[in-house]
Amino acid sequence: MGWFGSSNDNGAAQPAQSPQAVHVVAPTTEPTLVAPSTVTTPDLSPVTDVSTGSLASASGAASGAPAAASSGNFLTSMLGENSGFLENPLFTGGMGLMVLGAVVALGRTGIVQGSQFLQRQLLVDLEIASKDRSYAWFLEWMSHHPQRSSRHLAVQTTVKQHASGSFTTQFSLVPGPGRHLIRYKGAFMLVKRERSNRLLDMNSGSPFETITLTTLYRDRYVFQELLAEAQQRAQKMQAGKTVIYTSFGPEWRPFGQPRRKRELDSVILDKGVSEEIVSDVNDFLKNSQWYHDRGIPYRRGYLLYGPPGSGKSSFIQALAGELDYNICILNLAEATLTDDRLNHLMNHVPERTFLLLEDIDSAFNERKQSADQGYHSGVTFSGLLNALDGVASAEERIIFMTTNHPERLDPALIRPGRVDFKECIDNATEYQAEKMFMRFFPGEEKLCNEFIQTLKANNKLVSTAQMQGLFVMNKTDPVGAIHMAQYLPENEGTPSPASEPPAHKGV
Repeated sequence: MGWFGSSNDNGAAQPAQSPQAVHVVAPTTEPTLVAPSTVTTPDLSPVTDVSTGSLASASGAASGAPAAASSGNFLTSMLGENSGFLENPLFTGGMGLMVLGAVVALGRTGIVQGSQFLQRQLLVDLEIASKDRSYAWFLEWMSHHPQRSSRHLAVQTTVKQHASGSFTTQFSLVPGPGRHLIRYKGAFMLVKRERSNRLLDMNSGSPFETITLTTLYRDRYVFQELLAEAQQRAQKMQAGKTVIYTSFGPEWRPFGQPRRKRELDSVILDKGVSEEIVSDVNDFLKNSQWYHDRGIPYRRGYLLYGPPGSGKSSFIQALAGELDYNICILNLAEATLTDDRLNHLMNHVPERTFLLLEDIDSAFNERKQSADQGYHSGVTFSGLLNALDGVASAEERIIFMTTNHPERLDPALIRPGRVDFKECIDNATEYQAEKMFMRFFPGEEKLCNEFIQTLKANNKLVSTAQMQGLFVMNKTDPVGAIHMAQYLPENEGTPSPASEPPAHKGV
């Protein structure tokens, strides 16, 4: 029979038998996406269809390696079924940026804290507030310091009074807000001046300022030396002058420019009066230990009384210049003055300073405020007494009070302990008239006698202020002064003995 078939006994054709069964897959021209299928051949192990996009595994061992790696992955184990996010490039990129940002933030914090630690260990700062007296001293010192590097400057205008009485305006270029570098005694120092935009001085309305000095810790000793030098410079500028302070809120501030010291002999009092007061003040200043050893409060009160124009305030100013003291003037008629503020001011008088209460009689009349004389204040009479010698009163203090009417003063105000020395500064006597005439017209003894006789003939009470005005109007004409003397108006009389304060001088 042929190749394709044979016949059996019945003569029917039988299909040809192949020696081996073979599965034949028809070839396709284009790939078709189908579900994974397994093709079995005698010589090949099961192979995954390439249409799934997975890599074929040649052996069971090779297919188990990725599973072992993923099981050890921490993020995969944490995410569980959502571990597919790890294959998202946006997710992995964001995670990388987050980790990088955290590392940078931690590094930055570490650098800042490390620099602050090094700064605390290697550097030292000194802050000077604008309310402190050394603030103005330092600015003045730095404006004249040669070894400074300043690019931000501010102008400070001052008026200087000369011995002749003329004035000169001076401009000082002081460091402005910002940073400045100076070198002092071999040490470099950073100066930072800051001005607050929110904090204001309630009294002056000026912005609150601070100056911060920074240098190496090993050079911290220069702070004390620098401030001492600045203070000496400020004191040198005030040499030969008297500083007048007035109350400004809760503190004392210089009023205007320092005054040129007045000579003590330029204020002519009656014979022996000036010497007696000066001697008592000097004795008080020399015996501070004596007061402390005996438990006596170290303070002294003086009352100068007499008619207006007799030289009470002028003598106090001249005495301050003689002893190199300054003066604090306290106005009891100030509307904002209260008992607490009065006590605070009297307890914070600057060192080497007289406290002056002028016209003390105008403040209280029979322990009541003199509203009819324009007196409106929160100070009570008991508050004034307690401030003078109460439990909270200050020590190492010299108080001067003046009055034109001692008869109006309450005895409690001028008792010993509050007022220890009383002196009457009266109208001009013959002794004072002679001394003043010879001071203005030296060498004119004959005309001086004529001047005295003219005053006696008129029989008028004349104050030293009236005579001084007369001599000023006739600077080079003593005859004219004698002629005008007879037209001087009479001054107020001195208090009668009955109205004099009790416990006279030297208590």
